[in-house]
Amino acid sequence: MICNNHKMHVVFDLGGVVFRLSKANAIQRFKEIGVDQVEEYLDDYAQKGIFGDLEAGKLTAEQFRVQLSQDVGKNLTMEQLVYTWTGYADELYQRNFDALQRLRREGFPVALLSNTNPFMMRWARSNEFDGHGHGLDYYFDRLYLSYEMRLMKPSPEIFEAMIAGEQTEPQNILFIDDSAHNCEAAAALGISTLNPDNGSDWRPEVFSFLGIEL
Repeated sequence: MICNNHKMHVVFDLGGVVFRLSKANAIQRFKEIGVDQVEEYLDDYAQKGIFGDLEAGKLTAEQFRVQLSQDVGKNLTMEQLVYTWTGYADELYQRNFDALQRLRREGFPVALLSNTNPFMMRWARSNEFDGHGHGLDYYFDRLYLSYEMRLMKPSPEIFEAMIAGEQTEPQNILFIDDSAHNCEAAAALGISTLNPDNGSDWRPEVFSFLGIEL
């Protein structure tokens, strides 16, 4: 399906799409600060236990810090937890930042829909994010963040909330996510989806779908 109009809203996942994910790197960082059983909680797409509660907005950043500190038997700082969570961000690609800006210049509304948490966003929304003094808000018209919405992909509710936020119909949305489960959930609501591999170059497929030259 080729779309040749600017009605399409383009909605991106963060980890695995905007930047390449490395769960192994995040695990290593958590172990560095003494969270030895971290593999029980961390996943590529949806976290478990208190890690999941953090991303679902059931725990604040401070409540998570206190709980995890109790679990490991020593006080953990906010800075340590930003360091550990941002271990997921394995590699950032300038090509992706350029593509996001290009889509907006071409008139496409561009949004982010991410299962994420306050520690990741403290970095990602800061001017340290892209290496050029810009955070996520510079590249996206709207951010739909699981912990703020208290909803998680792949629940239908988070996609319905995103559709309402975009003020358009599902068929006018292209959703790009490296999780097949998330894409299936979006597609079930009538959203067009692309499911690139973690860290792959999604530009040819996205631009072709939207009917613009790369």
